[in-house]
Order: sequence, then C-alpha cells, then structure tokens
Amino acid sequence: MSKAARGASVRARIAAQREAERKQEQRRRLATIITVVVVVLAVIGGGWWYAAQQSKSETVAGGLAPVTVQSDGTAVMAKAGVTSPVLDIYEDPQCPICKQLEEISGPTIKNLAAEGKVKVVYHPLTIFSQEPTRSNSLRAASALRCVSDGKQWIAFHDRLFKEQPRETVEGFKIDDLVKWGHDVGVTAPGFDSCVKDQTQQAAQEQFSTKTLQDQKLQGTPTLKLNGQQIDNNTIFVPSALRQEIINAGK
Repeated sequence: MSKAARGASVRARIAAQREAERKQEQRRRLATIITVVVVVLAVIGGGWWYAAQQSKSETVAGGLAPVTVQSDGTAVMAKAGVTSPVLDIYEDPQCPICKQLEEISGPTIKNLAAEGKVKVVYHPLTIFSQEPTRSNSLRAASALRCVSDGKQWIAFHDRLFKEQPRETVEGFKIDDLVKWGHDVGVTAPGFDSCVKDQTQQAAQEQFSTKTLQDQKLQGTPTLKLNGQQIDNNTIFVPSALRQEIINAGK
C-alpha cells in the first residue's frame, strides 16, 4: 500500500471513530433529556394527583347533626352542646358559586357538624338586584322560610341548589317549589299556601338587606369562622376547609 493510500485509510478510520463517538454522545444526551422529562412529568403528575386528592369532595358519612330553624330565617346545624367553633354560611339559592360550594364542600361541612366539631349557621340571602335573578332568589328563599322542621329545611335547602336555574331565565317557579317541598318530605299543612302567597317575601328582603349591611358582605358565598372570613382558596378545598375548622376548635 502506498504512503498516500495508508494516509487515506488512517483518516477514514479517524473519521469513522469520530462519527461513532458523535452518535454515542447524541444517544447519551437524548437519554438524559428523556430521563429529565420523565422525572418532570412524574413530579407534575404527582402534583396533579395531590391537588386532586386535596380538592376531592367528601361524601356525607351518615346521619346529619340536628337542624334548628330560627325565627329570623337562619338555620343552625349542630350536635347538642356544641357551641364553637361557629361557621356562618352566607349564601343565595340563585348564586351559581354557592351551588358549586354546596357540591364541593357541602358534604364536608355536614360531616364536621355530625362529628360535633362545628356549629353551622346557614344564612339564606337575596343579593341580586337585577331580574330575573332577584325574583328567582326571593321566591326560593321565601319558600325555604316556609319550612319549620329542621330535617325538612336542610333537605329543601339542598334541593333548591340542585334545581337552581340559569341566571338568564325565570326559575324557581311557585308550583315547582311546592312540588320540591313535597318531594323532600315537607308535610306542614301551611306550606303550600305560604309558598304560593309568598308570605315570607317581605321578611326575606328585610333580612337580606340588614345582613348584607351588618356583615359588610361583598357577595356570596361568604364563610366566616368565629366571625373571621375564610379565604376562597380554602372554602373550595374540602381538606383545607376541614383542617381550618378543626384548628379553630382546638
């Protein structure tokens, strides 16, 4: 083999070796990138899973704590002898965010009351000023005032949120309210006429105006624990809400 040929052969081997090293380095880099991506995705996925677990709604474990309807239209849910901490819930039956709160954190609140860890006070309000939401809210909240039995009150309260109409349509019609009351077991002889005549409408309007002013409420839902408003980032995370209430009782 000539000197020139030998030189060409050496250069070819060197080039091939360099190409092999370059491809090997590429494979190492790709493997590193894939590993990093997998780790990041695992961390993100774990974060999503943790967040999902934290925000997961409870189910009502068993029987509810006794409910007592007050003369002002509020209702107290608490086991005998439980006086603190006090959780005040300001809500409007026509408020979509209130419906979400009931769906997400309502079971947690009921469970805590049944466990004897909190005294819950429901304040049904009418906060809307425009139609048809104002009239919808007034009809529903006034009908709720027609229920004096505590067990029936909470059942009707929950049914109202379940049947909540869209904000742009007329809903909570009188005949429907009467029917839903019967569906959940309201048996008081004066219930039908109270709802149909909207006997409690004036009282509901006065109560709402006074409560909004006295409590300086900016909207609903508003939850106060021992008089202090709970952050919205907490009230829609059942596990966080549970912990805050438990901590307040220590």
